[in-house]
Amino acid sequence: MQIEQIEILNFLKRYSPFKELPDDLLHQTAMQVDIGYFKAGTPILRFGEPLQALHLVRSGAVETYRRNGVLYNRLSEGGIFAEQGLLRDKTVIFPATALEDSLIYFIPAECFELLYKSDEVFADYVEIGDTQRKKSGVLSDKNSNELMSSEVRQLIGRAAVTLAADATVQQAAQLMQQESVSSLLIVADQSKDAALVGIVTDRDLRNRLIAAGLDYQQKVAVVMTTELVCIEQHQFVFEAMLLMLRHNVHHLPVLEEGKVLGIISIADVIRYESQNSLYIVSSIFRQQTVAELQSLSTELASCFVRMVNEDANSRMIGAAMAVTGRSFKQRLLELAEQQLGPPPVPYCFLALGSMARDEQLIVTDQDNALVLHNDYDPLLHQDYFAALAQFVCDGLAACGYSYCSGDIMATNSQWRQPLRVWQQYFTDWIEKPDAQRLLNSGIFFDLEGVWGQVRWADQLNQQIRRQVKANPDFLACMARNAISRTPPLGFFKDFVLENDGQQNNSLDIKRRGTAPLADLVRVHALSIGCTATNTYERLLAVKAAGILPKGRADDLLDALEVIAMVRIRQQAKSLQAGRAADNKVKPEELSAFERKTLKEAFQILSYAQKFLKFRYPGGRQ
Repeated sequence: MQIEQIEILNFLKRYSPFKELPDDLLHQTAMQVDIGYFKAGTPILRFGEPLQALHLVRSGAVETYRRNGVLYNRLSEGGIFAEQGLLRDKTVIFPATALEDSLIYFIPAECFELLYKSDEVFADYVEIGDTQRKKSGVLSDKNSNELMSSEVRQLIGRAAVTLAADATVQQAAQLMQQESVSSLLIVADQSKDAALVGIVTDRDLRNRLIAAGLDYQQKVAVVMTTELVCIEQHQFVFEAMLLMLRHNVHHLPVLEEGKVLGIISIADVIRYESQNSLYIVSSIFRQQTVAELQSLSTELASCFVRMVNEDANSRMIGAAMAVTGRSFKQRLLELAEQQLGPPPVPYCFLALGSMARDEQLIVTDQDNALVLHNDYDPLLHQDYFAALAQFVCDGLAACGYSYCSGDIMATNSQWRQPLRVWQQYFTDWIEKPDAQRLLNSGIFFDLEGVWGQVRWADQLNQQIRRQVKANPDFLACMARNAISRTPPLGFFKDFVLENDGQQNNSLDIKRRGTAPLADLVRVHALSIGCTATNTYERLLAVKAAGILPKGRADDLLDALEVIAMVRIRQQAKSLQAGRAADNKVKPEELSAFERKTLKEAFQILSYAQKFLKFRYPGGRQ
């Protein structure tokens, strides 16, 4: 084997699907590779032309397009293209152009066919296409956890047992005994399509009837729960569990296009998922002290690692960790009120940032605030709420949620104010924008009420959406801040590594990846009045609004998943190795495929930041 062929062989060994080939096929392939050079801007493949080889990027960058000219994919070192055309009629389906000066390896069509017929891994890889591989980050695992992919309807064991609202409580209890169920769905009347109006459980009968000493001939409507939390039959099992844990309910009515299909309980979910990686949340509310809550932090880390090993995606993991964080806050507030007594005026405890966005991970600090009733009087009430905030923030720190380095916590009196003051805060931030002030307060534009008068959080979010529409200068300032942290890519698309004295030659994947991506999506979401706080949901709304160039929203969705999952997997690896997890990633610890897709994701983020400059012109630096 000549020196050139040895170099080709070594290159093939670094990238899928070639590195998975048996040695004999790999050597045979390396012997047949030809090389071509294309200057930046030069067409490599034109639509409809005959195809004679699989194309592999040796160096440089390539863009492929749909026949209508819309960008289909961007490829860098190790990327393959033209496989779809070879699998069909050996003609070009996706035209390709060199984005940079590029070296391309050509693997003859005959060799491609041999590999396709001889090796199952190679065949699977080329069949799913590169864009789909990028979305998944890795080849799919057929043994992935069913909790993450099964629909709620699979948990329904029988039709719902219903009762009309004008029936008596005694009739309800008799029906529950007769049907051997712990809950009844209460409907408006006995007609076939009667509306669902409430639910009655064993607990309701015990707490609201027997303990209260009410007459058994009371109408069931007196003891039923009317503020229902429901789920559609096509939603996933993990979503059902998150709903139960988030709202602290044990039964969920299941609907099909708004009509009652059945009911599931938390026991159904637990039985369905033997490992039950989210079960820790339900135990939080049983803990009686901060020390007992603190003991759950080790189990929380184990739950995080199990979810990663079960191939949950970033959205599932972020939502599960956020629900856990909210549950810690809720229980700590319950314990605080037990110790301090009932609050002198109503309040709302706010979650900010990643917890509000349902994007929290195992490495996180606490960002929170208190909205107080407008009757709040500092002379009368300040000591109580200062003590409550200290109790909760200290408790969160004990449970693994470190104090916010920027002091964005309810212990800071600036962020413990009456509703009218918060309303004025947002008015000033939006109507009198200043880049530096918004840099420090941007986190407040991702907020959610987690305890108390949560409707006040909804009011603040409505105010934000209403006022932003009338203040383009605010969006310009937000855009300027959103592009202040650029992805860590150099001129030649190599990683730009950091040296902070603790983690040499590493990437801060949060500060230079997930955070700026969330920042820029927030700007677009605010510009269209989007009601969502989750970055994924915001992106879907932005895509539907059509404010991004065609295909760019899908690119950003892919980039979001790739960057987030690299961050998540690195944290899980650290925990499994007995190290403290952080947001630093060393490129040499990533697989070649991860490095390749991460570079592509960073490039997509870079393009998106450039577009932000032009859409909100005041955002130019």
